[in-house]
Amino acid sequence: MKVVVLTGPESTGKSWLAAGIQQQFGGLRVDEYVRWFIEQNPRDTCLADIPEIVRGQLQWEDAARAQQPRLLILDTHLLSNILWSQTLFGDCPSWLESELLARHYDLHLLLSPEQIDWTDDGQRCQPDLRERLAFYHSTREWLERHRQPLQIIQGDWAQRQAQAFESVRTLLAG
Repeated sequence: MKVVVLTGPESTGKSWLAAGIQQQFGGLRVDEYVRWFIEQNPRDTCLADIPEIVRGQLQWEDAARAQQPRLLILDTHLLSNILWSQTLFGDCPSWLESELLARHYDLHLLLSPEQIDWTDDGQRCQPDLRERLAFYHSTREWLERHRQPLQIIQGDWAQRQAQAFESVRTLLAG
């Protein structure tokens, strides 16, 4: 089983690319639990919600891993939960990083916020490119510091799709 994670700031095409990768290569896709959580709990999310959100994301991921698909596509993983918790609340449960590092991921597709427009969907909160760039750089720094396999995805929508598809094609061929 090969595990691909789409990561980076909001409004960069992660969900769109996850669906496209699944359509192109098959496999099993795990969506972003926090979106479901917010829809079920229409209130401001707080630091106390983070453990429940993380447990939900892990349950979805573990259920998908148990099916042993040839390709597992994760629309997000715990790194986003860690960084959003720090961004929004200035803190994060200490156990999240070790939980993340205990799992194996074959490839992280890190999406840049540049060269595309931000789109409001009712759950997003960083319309300022500088904020999204800071989130992008924090994501990249963490992945590099922890020697996680990554491919940067950038450009317009067609370029992003081509880069992501080529990265997954190479992973599956290897």
